[in-house]
Parts: sequence; structure tokens; C-alpha cells
Amino acid sequence: MQRKVFVIGNSKGVSIPSEYLSRLNLSVGSEVNVTLDEDRNRIVLEPLRKNKSIKGVNKEFAKEVNEFIEKYRPALNELAKK
Repeated sequence: MQRKVFVIGNSKGVSIPSEYLSRLNLSVGSEVNVTLDEDRNRIVLEPLRKNKSIKGVNKEFAKEVNEFIEKYRPALNELAKK
């Protein structure tokens, strides 16, 4: 879906289709993480989710698993399609 960049005060923005917001359970005021993927020349927006501790799971291990998932997300998404 093609969008145009527009001015918002001293910043710039792009509108996000309502369908995408609802599919990710986002609404006005929701927080997102914005990163620049220089290798693939793209801007990535991801919903910011509160880290919830799971009893019996080591926090450092959970952090490493999350880092692995973020690093290999494109490959994991492709594998999930198969």
C-alpha cells in the first residue's frame, strides 16, 4: 500500500491504515518501537508490549530468546508460511 510522507509539526509522518492498527490491536496513544533496518533499507514499526515475567523462566534467557527472534524475524516469518 502506497502512502505519502506529510508534515506533523517539526516532524514527518505517514498514516497507518485502520485495518493494520486493528489487526495489531493498536489505537491512538499506543506505543510503538521504531527502528531503522539499514541492511534492507526500511523503517520498522513494532507494537511495544510490556515485558511480562513468567514464573520459572530466567529473565536473561528470555532476553536472549527475544533478541534471537528480533534478529531472525524475517526468516522465522518465512518459515511460518510453510
